[in-house]
Amino acid sequence: MQQSITAAARRIAPYIRRTPLLEVSAASLGAPCDAVLKLEALQVSGSFKARGAFNRMLSAPVPPAGVIAASGGNHGAAVALAARVLGHRAEIFVPAISAAAKRARIAAEGAHLTIGGASYDEAREASEARAAETGAMIIHAYDQPEVLAGQGTLALEWEEQDPGLTHALIAVGGGGLLGGIAGWWGRRVALVAVEPEGCPAFLSALRAGRPVPAPVGGLAADSLGARQVGALMFAAAAPVVTAAVTVPDSAIREAQMRLWSACRVVAEPGGAAALAALLCGAWVPGPGARVGVLVCGANCDPAEAAGGVPTTVGTDRAAP
Repeated sequence: MQQSITAAARRIAPYIRRTPLLEVSAASLGAPCDAVLKLEALQVSGSFKARGAFNRMLSAPVPPAGVIAASGGNHGAAVALAARVLGHRAEIFVPAISAAAKRARIAAEGAHLTIGGASYDEAREASEARAAETGAMIIHAYDQPEVLAGQGTLALEWEEQDPGLTHALIAVGGGGLLGGIAGWWGRRVALVAVEPEGCPAFLSALRAGRPVPAPVGGLAADSLGARQVGALMFAAAAPVVTAAVTVPDSAIREAQMRLWSACRVVAEPGGAAALAALLCGAWVPGPGARVGVLVCGANCDPAEAAGGVPTTVGTDRAAP
């Protein structure tokens, strides 16, 4: 996959940001070790999803009908932005329970927004039916080769910025991000997969030896709430991931507030989930580790990230 990721990095470079690293001390974070934060929350669409969306659209001719996607919010915002920048029509299907802030961002990018059912799976089915009618290009949230390669450019970039990194904590929903990162790093960096306790799709797949349906619920379900991880990511990530852990909603909320109080970084719940594993002890680094933590999304009400009342708690809510 490395050649595909290298090609994707060249392809999307004019359209995305090279997001910064922030070194944070253990004392300021209240963590067991210093950490290097990769601030992908500052990406052009507010999350890493822009990488995969641009790469998919730039990898093949887009038909006159444009592009279509199903999303809980972040993927939809990225597809809508990429379509606007590249001059394509976009239709985004979201579940009824998607966050209002994310719907507003999708609409602001000029995409046609449709409520496609109560859950992400229903929105995806509706989007696929619509694509069959119109001939639009489907841009899957996490289970297409071009999308994985686009997300993998994050690891390529991160390695250039910090070649001494030994461990990377990555939040997992449908798994396109983890699959792409695994495709670049393999075993050269120890990868720690982090999921909310209410959305254990990757951990369930590891236990079963294949992707299987899992529960969906909790604070971060609008971005990490895939019912089942993708087949492509599982093939890439399962053989190389060092650890897979889950974190409670309380730890995710605490990580959001720590990112704000210590770094003035706004992160949505899914974006703070990786740090939660370090703060709550779900994963403990060994001696001498240089630990990287991916802050992967910021599409939320800033007041929520700073400790306000959560707006997205629920069950069976959405997906990446």
